[in-house]
Amino acid sequence: MSWILSEDFAADPYRHFTRLREQAPVHYEASIDSYFLSRYPDVKRVLTDHEAFSTETLQVRAEPVMRGPVLAQMTGAEHTAKRKIVVRGFTGQALQDQTRAIRANAAELIAPFLPRGRVDLVNDFGKPFAVRVTLDVLGLDRDDWQQVAAWYRGIAEFITSMTLTPERRRHCLECAEQLEAYLAPVIDRRRRRPGEDLISRLCAAEFDGTALSDRDVTALLVNVLVAAAEPADKTLALLFKHLIDHPGQLAQVRRDPALLPAAVAETLRYTPPVQLIPRRAERDAVFAGTTVPAGAAVFCMIGAANRDPGAFADPDTFDIHRPDLGTARSFTAAAQHLAFGTGLHQCVGAAFARAEIETVAALLLSLFDRVRYSPGFRYRESGLYTRGPASLSVDFTPEETVRR
Repeated sequence: MSWILSEDFAADPYRHFTRLREQAPVHYEASIDSYFLSRYPDVKRVLTDHEAFSTETLQVRAEPVMRGPVLAQMTGAEHTAKRKIVVRGFTGQALQDQTRAIRANAAELIAPFLPRGRVDLVNDFGKPFAVRVTLDVLGLDRDDWQQVAAWYRGIAEFITSMTLTPERRRHCLECAEQLEAYLAPVIDRRRRRPGEDLISRLCAAEFDGTALSDRDVTALLVNVLVAAAEPADKTLALLFKHLIDHPGQLAQVRRDPALLPAAVAETLRYTPPVQLIPRRAERDAVFAGTTVPAGAAVFCMIGAANRDPGAFADPDTFDIHRPDLGTARSFTAAAQHLAFGTGLHQCVGAAFARAEIETVAALLLSLFDRVRYSPGFRYRESGLYTRGPASLSVDFTPEETVRR
């Protein structure tokens, strides 16, 4: 039966996770010829055994719009070298500089809403913020954010859609071509006059004694753009939703900002913005007595794994004090939750994501007094592959000015 692709599942997948784990831990969707795994140990096994479960599916799912191979497709020396180049752009002094830019961007974007005492944290703030910050990191003109955002949405649609009409497929590929054309002269300029931004770092980098080609640089840039922008606005809005829904925990975080990392980590466990991670079985594999054949597409259900009672006590409860979360390692490859993936292809931007969400949330919490849902607001989430609020309209007691 088509369970995961049903409208009922799309409306609220969390209602189905227990039944999936208990009754169909290896669920086959015939219409897309794919297997879905929902138990924590099975998902972790797939994500950590990169020889038995490869990222070959991305050749079809991502490479056409990424304009070349992405980090998750690489292995061995190439993966190590290129990952190191990208990670260097999100750690150390670079991350300190980015954190200042993150705060300045957030302060500028939220300022017009402070006198009103109302903001949609997804559409008014989160989406423009995530793209603008990513453009800053890349060294692109933030004034172009709306155009870049439109292109990136097309690229993200291609990667995250289970089924695409020929018309939507054409649109997504056009978005990718236009973004590539936009980046080409920028890459050319940075090769001739490098700066301190990530594009310049990639242009100056070498692998195997050879400079990265324009295609390599473009693919890595689009990789970073989608990976940095896509989950950020969702995580921020989900964090505020859970804190508003749990006023006692909201009050504790406001009193003690040291609790904010735990609140972010619990948000990532409880409602991960990336719900599905695809792999291909390179040989027959058995899960819960069911054989997944070699060559099959396998989807790791991160949301279901993160609610597995075998991995987390009382998993359907949002609790920033849970002892089994391990906040200190929640943004590393040793994280207990699987929101960033795990193993070889764990998210390269995890440290950046932590700095981004914590910096912005701390700023907004200091500016929002008595934050609550706007009158008449009805909450709705959307997305199967990536998932987050369609909007999050909140009211708060306004401040006169942004405290800098």
